[in-house]
Amino acid sequence: MNALTVTAKGQITLKKELLRHLGIEPGQQIEVVEMPHGELRIRAVKRTGKISDVFGMLKREGQRPISIEEMNEVIAKGWAGQL
Repeated sequence: MNALTVTAKGQITLKKELLRHLGIEPGQQIEVVEMPHGELRIRAVKRTGKISDVFGMLKREGQRPISIEEMNEVIAKGWAGQL
């Protein structure tokens, strides 16, 4: 059990291990649901979207695309401790 202190503004701070347990990351929204008997349920808001939303996310101006073979080569070097 974790006891939390409520500030004069009515705020609480959750410890990192509790946030990690809930799967909540900094900047992410949470959902608070009122339950019977004065209890609350806290959970991470599920992110929604399509897989295509991430396409091009890592693109950098002036940087050429690399092939799967090049990626695999770098990964293999990393695992071998050569980087």
